[in-house]
Amino acid sequence: MASGAVTEMPLPPPVPPVQPDLEDCCRSGCVPCVFDLYEEALARYERELAAWEAANAAVPPASPAKPS
Repeated sequence: MASGAVTEMPLPPPVPPVQPDLEDCCRSGCVPCVFDLYEEALARYERELAAWEAANAAVPPASPAKPS
């Protein structure tokens, strides 16, 4: 087993939801509508992104490796 410092890789940022096309709505008054689901997913994404940004603001960027 190799010895040395263990570097933690930062988690990737959350992926935004895909906005539905107008054609994705059947216009029959579904509850929930695909646009309601998108709005919920977008709100969840924004919360997750804010948490990710806050968590990664405290982590200093990795320094580039120095040539030997």
